[in-house]
Amino acid sequence: MNPWEESWLWNRRHFLTSSANGAGLLALASLMAKDQARADSPPTSSNPLTPKPPHFEPKAKACIVIYLEGGPSQMDLFDPKPKLNELHGQKLPDSMTKNVRFAFIQKEGARIYGSPRKFAPHGQSGMIFSDLLPNLATCADDMCMIRSMFTEQFNHHPGQLMMNCGSPFFGRPTMGAWLNYGLGSLSEDLPGYVVLTAGAGTSGGTSNWSSGFLPSHFQGVLFRNQGDPVLNLSNPAGLSPQGQKASIDALAELNRQRLSHLGDPEIASRIAAYELAFRMQSSAPELIDLSKESDATLEMYGVNREDDKNSKPRARMGKGVYASFAMNCLLARRMIERGVRFVSLFHASWDHHNALDSALTFNCGMADQPIAALIKDLKQRGLLDSTMILWLSEFGRTPLGENRPGFKDVSGRDHHPFAFTLWGAGGGLKPGVTIGKTDDLGWNVVEDPIHINDLHATILHLFGLDHLKLTYRFQGRDFRLTDVGGKLVQKMIA
Repeated sequence: MNPWEESWLWNRRHFLTSSANGAGLLALASLMAKDQARADSPPTSSNPLTPKPPHFEPKAKACIVIYLEGGPSQMDLFDPKPKLNELHGQKLPDSMTKNVRFAFIQKEGARIYGSPRKFAPHGQSGMIFSDLLPNLATCADDMCMIRSMFTEQFNHHPGQLMMNCGSPFFGRPTMGAWLNYGLGSLSEDLPGYVVLTAGAGTSGGTSNWSSGFLPSHFQGVLFRNQGDPVLNLSNPAGLSPQGQKASIDALAELNRQRLSHLGDPEIASRIAAYELAFRMQSSAPELIDLSKESDATLEMYGVNREDDKNSKPRARMGKGVYASFAMNCLLARRMIERGVRFVSLFHASWDHHNALDSALTFNCGMADQPIAALIKDLKQRGLLDSTMILWLSEFGRTPLGENRPGFKDVSGRDHHPFAFTLWGAGGGLKPGVTIGKTDDLGWNVVEDPIHINDLHATILHLFGLDHLKLTYRFQGRDFRLTDVGGKLVQKMIA
C-alpha cells in the first residue's frame, strides 16, 4: 500500500470511530449494509457491456446516426418556401429580428434569400424533396420527416453537444453511450459504439462521442475505413497471437487484483478494453474486408465513386470524400449485422455561410446515393424494422442571406436554431409521415414543435427505455440524456 492510500484510509477510520455525534456509527451501518447487499447479490458478468433487459418491449435494437455537421439548409432540401423567392432581397420587419442573436448576420443590411431548388412530392406519402436528393426521394415511404425541430443553441459546438448529449455542456454522455449503458452491447468481438468520419473534422471533436461521466467503456470507438480499423490494433513484429494472449491474461489478472483492492470502475473498463482489443484483432479486419460483398452492392452504395468535379466542396474537406462516405455507410450496415449497437457517421461540413448552391450540390451528391442505399439494403435484409437510421445536425439555416463583412456577395445562410428539419427511418419510427410545420418564411415553428430533448425521449422509448428512468448518479445528482426536459412525440411512433 502506498503512503497516500494508507493516510487516506487511516483518516477515514479515525473519523468513523471517533465522531461523537453518531455520524460514524451511521456511516459504518451504511457501509455494512452495502457490503451485505453485495454479498447477497449474484455475481455480475466481467464484461460491462453484457446485454441488459430494457424497461419494456423495444422496437429498435440498433441505431445508425448520420450526423451532418454544420446545419444542412432545410429550405433547400426538405421544407420548400416559395415565399422566399417572392420576397427575395426584401428586408424582414424589425420586430422579427429585434431580440434575435445571429452568429454572423448583420441585422441592418440583412435581406430575405430565395432558393434555386425545385421540389416535388414522392411516394404514396407525397413527401417533398429537393431536386438535390433524387435517391433519398425514392425512400419517402420509409421515412419519418420532422420539419418542426428547434433548439436554443445557435453556435456549432454547443449545438452539437445538445444534439448528441442532450445538453450544451461539456462532460455529458452522448446518446450512443447512454444506449450502451442502458442496454449493453450485442457484439462480443466489436465495440458497442463505433464512430466513422469523412470530410473535415467536426468542431465538437471527440465530445460528440464521449462517455462523459459514464465509465469509459461506453464511449464511442473511432474506426478508420482503410488500413487497421483502429490504430495500434495489429501486433508488433515478432509477437505471436499466443504471446499476445498471455500478455493480456497477465495484465487482466493484475488489473483484477487492483480492482478488488480499490473498487475503481475505470479499472474494470481497462480490463474489458484489453480483452475486447484482443478479440478485435481478428474481427475488425474481417469487418472492413469487402471482398464478399457483391459488385451490385458496391455499385449501389457507390464506394468506387469519384468526387463531383462540377461543384465545389467546402475548403479543408479533402479528396475522395464521396468514396469515403459511401464506404462508411456500407460499413455501418456490416457493423449492425455483427451486433454493434450504435454507429455514428460524421461528415463535415454543411456550414454554408457562402457558396451555398455549389457546396450543397457537392455534399448532396456525396450523401444522397449511399444513404438511400443503406435504407434499401437494410430493408431487403430484414434489418430496417429493428435498425433506426437518423439524419441529424445541430440546427438549420436562416431564411436570410448572410451579409458578413468581407464577403463579396450574399450567397449563403447563417445558423438558424428556431426551426429546422431532421428525418429518421426504421426502428419503430412511423414511415411515410411529415410532422410539423413552419411559417411561410421558415422562420418559426407553427405546428408540432419538437425540442431535441423530445427527440431523445422518443428515440429511447423505441429502444424500450423510459427516459425518466435511464439515469446515472454523478456528483450527487441523477443525470439523464433528456436532462430536465423531454416528452414523447407520439406522431413519430409507428
